[in-house]
Amino acid sequence: MRLRARFVSSLLSLALVGITLLSASAYAQQMPKLPIDSAVRIGKLENGLTYFIRHNALPEGKAEFYIAQRVGSMQEEDSQSGLAHFLEHIAFNGTKNFPGKGIINYLETIGVKFGENINAYTAFDKTVYTLMNVPVARKATIDSCLLILHDWSCAISLEDKEIDAERGVIQEEWRSRNNARQRIGESLIRQAYPNSRYGERMPIGRMEVVRNFKYQELRDYYKKWYRPDLQAIIVVGDINVDEVEASLKRIFADIPKPVNPAVREYLEVADNQEPIIAMGTDPEATSTNISILFKSDATPREMKETNFAIVENYLKYVIAHMLDRRFSQITKKPNAPFLSGGASFGDFLVSPTEQAISFDIEVKEGQYKRGLDALVAEIERARQHGFTQSEYKHASKEYVSILKARNAERDKRKNGTYANIYADYFCDGGNLATPETWYTLGSQIANALPLEAVNATFQQIITDNNNVILFSAPEKEGLKYPTKAEFAAQYLEARKQPVEPYKEQISSEKLMDKLPTKGKIVKEAKNGKFGTTIWTLSNGTEVIIKPTDFKADQISLSAVRPGGLYALNVNKDNKTLRLLNPLANLGGVGAFDVNALDRVLSGRVASASTGIGSTEEYASGSSNQEDLETMLQLLYLHFTAKRKDVEAYEAFKERTISEIKAAEANPLSTIGDTISIALTPKNPFGGSLKEKDFEQVSYDRALELYKQRFSNVRGFKFFIVGNVDLEKLRPLVEQYIASLPSTKKVEKSTEHLLPKSRRGSYMNHYTKPLQTPMGLVVNFLVADMKHDLKNSITVDMLGQILDIVYTASIREEEGGTYGVSTSGSITLAPEQRAQLRIIFQTDPIKAKHLNSLIFKELEDIAKNGVKREHFDKVISSAKESQKTHLKENSYWMNVLRTYFYRNMDTLTDFDATLDALTPEDIRLAAEQLVKSKDRIEVMLLPEAREEKK
Repeated sequence: MRLRARFVSSLLSLALVGITLLSASAYAQQMPKLPIDSAVRIGKLENGLTYFIRHNALPEGKAEFYIAQRVGSMQEEDSQSGLAHFLEHIAFNGTKNFPGKGIINYLETIGVKFGENINAYTAFDKTVYTLMNVPVARKATIDSCLLILHDWSCAISLEDKEIDAERGVIQEEWRSRNNARQRIGESLIRQAYPNSRYGERMPIGRMEVVRNFKYQELRDYYKKWYRPDLQAIIVVGDINVDEVEASLKRIFADIPKPVNPAVREYLEVADNQEPIIAMGTDPEATSTNISILFKSDATPREMKETNFAIVENYLKYVIAHMLDRRFSQITKKPNAPFLSGGASFGDFLVSPTEQAISFDIEVKEGQYKRGLDALVAEIERARQHGFTQSEYKHASKEYVSILKARNAERDKRKNGTYANIYADYFCDGGNLATPETWYTLGSQIANALPLEAVNATFQQIITDNNNVILFSAPEKEGLKYPTKAEFAAQYLEARKQPVEPYKEQISSEKLMDKLPTKGKIVKEAKNGKFGTTIWTLSNGTEVIIKPTDFKADQISLSAVRPGGLYALNVNKDNKTLRLLNPLANLGGVGAFDVNALDRVLSGRVASASTGIGSTEEYASGSSNQEDLETMLQLLYLHFTAKRKDVEAYEAFKERTISEIKAAEANPLSTIGDTISIALTPKNPFGGSLKEKDFEQVSYDRALELYKQRFSNVRGFKFFIVGNVDLEKLRPLVEQYIASLPSTKKVEKSTEHLLPKSRRGSYMNHYTKPLQTPMGLVVNFLVADMKHDLKNSITVDMLGQILDIVYTASIREEEGGTYGVSTSGSITLAPEQRAQLRIIFQTDPIKAKHLNSLIFKELEDIAKNGVKREHFDKVISSAKESQKTHLKENSYWMNVLRTYFYRNMDTLTDFDATLDALTPEDIRLAAEQLVKSKDRIEVMLLPEAREEKK
């Protein structure tokens, strides 16, 4: 047994202390296996292919088709770096039964969108392809999707010309991701895995390999590793399981069982007696971060299938939860040693054979030693003195609450949830127990496991060996950092420092000691169009309720009223108004600061908040049925009892100033300000805050203005959507919403005060020093257009069609970018104007050329119209999306808000409007935008570097 393997056996022994649900005989049997959910059919073909099939009609008429593979970048040879990821790309560029772009073309004709519903990902040890939300009313569609998975399994074409075309796309994907975080991350992983393949197998690969590998290298990897004994087919949806199983067996039967296959090995990670120190700096880094990891052997796959999995999950959750709360309390204090912090369990970085607890903090620039000492002190405080009974009680309640909520929604899980569970189970191991099993056993464990066992477990985790410390920071003049040896010495010295036991603040368990005087429902009406009940309250507010059963135990609340920042003095209080919402929420509500509020809400599924937007005040909330009253109490307190906390403000100020300073290192931080000024040059809230702006920020003034806007609720419309009982809701609404204070003043719209968008042409090409040469191009085309349902759909469809066009021309033909992001919308205020946004990143040398092609394609649509096949694809996709939206609470919330607050019906005529739309409507919208003189072009390019002499 390796030294670290003892962790699992120690954890098992400790976890069983005081647990009565597990008998001695069960312990002797090495823990009983968790039962597998009987609703999923699992099988294996003679060739070794595994499959998971489940009927689940959420959403109705749709299904997910996945192929999961236990291979990734770790299976590459040195000469194949990046080819696992490359293969995932090229799989969409032609197979035996779907040549060329046949897969994407076919799927888009049935309303399945590339990128959104058609996707894949490659990791170190797995590769997963996903077809999501596929309409499956026709059996032929199911067979076609299975055939696509079949071809990915064994029949990808890998044509020379397609391989060469894709090299540029992947180069641009690398460019788009190769920021400071990515560069530092790759460096830290290499150092954290000395002499290990893990340190040399980033999935994106090395670009010199991607640009130059020989075709046969890719084919060799494919032939060697894409094989049925390492693959699983997953189908979940509104399907007949027997029929799908029969089709699957027929379609995949021709794949031969591999003969003398290469052994699939999972690489072990070596022990280390002394701390491994990994350090990375970058000129574009915007923060200083420290992570301390204590690694150990991963839980064996067979144990993940037993009751031990729930015991382990419980222990990890409560430990991380209690630590997170301690870190949160520290960051809320002025002059805190770190800006943010947290603890989490998971794989050790990128290796599934190793697990770790990770302690992560962000510190102020240059204060790494103070942060390191404080972090180690908190680790040692918990190790030496343990957690308190009160902390444990709250964490345990929270865990059970999560399992309870998951169990309540067990019949409302979406297809994608199950598909991902099965993919993870096949690739990573685990169990397929139902939410009911987890809730039953998890609750018993929470009730039986004593604090002593939790504390003993944490002591076992925090070892003197197998420590890994990651340090990352900005690289700039004036900042000096220790060597690895010095950092290790500082860490070891910090572990010796004496620490006092944790002192917890005890607060009331009751949100409200005294209830407000009830108001009344003075009028009730029904709206047959949307199935809503409307209550008019005695304080001048309205409550619009739509009961649904889309979720078994979810209730959502939203509220809105005209006013907002533009109802205040946007010039006099400008800097304070920019931070109004975070400032108002710093202190908590009622008698509770933020930390105390978190404690009192432990185990409850309830949240609420209020805020002030540009032209409206708003509120939101959510809960289950049991905690509906808690959510409404919270809402009442947010409206009436915002709490002042000077210490929290000072901590917020320090944290925000630190973030402002750090952002200056990010070359992309200027793009937002540049675009904001370009679009609305007279916007009083345009541009980012600077450090000096805090001289004009007043915490007291923020609270005063906030209370001013919420002291009168007349005119608010509250929307409640979900599985709610009207008779149970009625007295609660009268108690907590009708009782909110109001006057006779009626707030008026302030939307006419919003800054108008720029008229005319604007171009700004500017340069910044960039570590990775990149061109970032942002285009806006703006034209006057009436805001109605037809025009809104038309401009949105134009954006989606351009996505298809640019994917084919700019991404695939030119190999010029990883993707072009295009969207169309119409603003309502202060003017009704159509806006088409086009954004892409590329090689700076290609930026101007590609942008000319962007406009050439758009002008071609304006002149000659859209291709019928493109038009049919986006219409089909919109219809399929609408079917799904109609079963979602969030969609109905938006429909109701738009109708009752904006007096706009986006639902009733949606299908008819979509059916009536023509390619000519799209062409006319494109023509109007192309002919408009209101155009913005912003281009960020790298600053020329001086040649070193």
